[in-house]
Amino acid sequence: MASVWSPSALSLCSRMLHLSSSSNPTVSLGLSSFRKQHVFCCKSSHGDEKTSCIVEEQLGTRRRGFMLDLGLGLAAFSFPAIVSDAVAKDIDVPEGYGVYKDDENKYKILVPTGWKIGEGQPKGFNTITAFYPDTPSGSNVSILISGLGADFTKMESFGNVDAFAETLVSGLDRSWINPPGVKAKLIDCKSSKGMYYIQYTLENPGESRRYLYSALGMASNGWVNRLFTVTGQFMEEEKDKYSSEIEKMVTSFRFT
Repeated sequence: MASVWSPSALSLCSRMLHLSSSSNPTVSLGLSSFRKQHVFCCKSSHGDEKTSCIVEEQLGTRRRGFMLDLGLGLAAFSFPAIVSDAVAKDIDVPEGYGVYKDDENKYKILVPTGWKIGEGQPKGFNTITAFYPDTPSGSNVSILISGLGADFTKMESFGNVDAFAETLVSGLDRSWINPPGVKAKLIDCKSSKGMYYIQYTLENPGESRRYLYSALGMASNGWVNRLFTVTGQFMEEEKDKYSSEIEKMVTSFRFT
């Protein structure tokens, strides 16, 4: 029997996966649902240890936002490469990587040595965590956590991975409008051990192509199911530099 997508499910997934660009050296992690857009930006200049984050909500041309200073209560720090065997026991830790573990949200992920970590709690999400190089770049990995309704109990509640990916990416594509908007193209998708993995590209007219690799999984915190969306992105011109690192990070994500 074919899967039936509800408007709320499509809206949620579009918001969770759509990332928007921003000027260098801003690392931006955008989330959109049609005209409404939430943008999470971490800004850090090379050699400057102070990192700030902006969470901004946009509807049409109107914006409202607030500043999250990661030097004042939130985290912005380098992650060491050395971890205990207990933490890394089910992740093969290659040279030049460490393991970031979130005990509260019960997950872990590989992080390249020297990368920065920013954390925040933007409106509409339980948490958002960003990992990004310590040099100006448009490449990064984000982990977004959002609560789900009681009828979403596993990833198949969204439909099978092929239907999920096709519906999601086609929903992001605006290349058919006049004038053309962002072009979204699905590259690959698969399901493995309860996770959905989706590779796709986004390309705004006149801009470089952006590659995205997402892993989505579901876990309960004891009273509500939550959707974890891990998305790595890199620009066309940074493909050789960051594609391997970002894919390794996204595929290493594990619930603990």
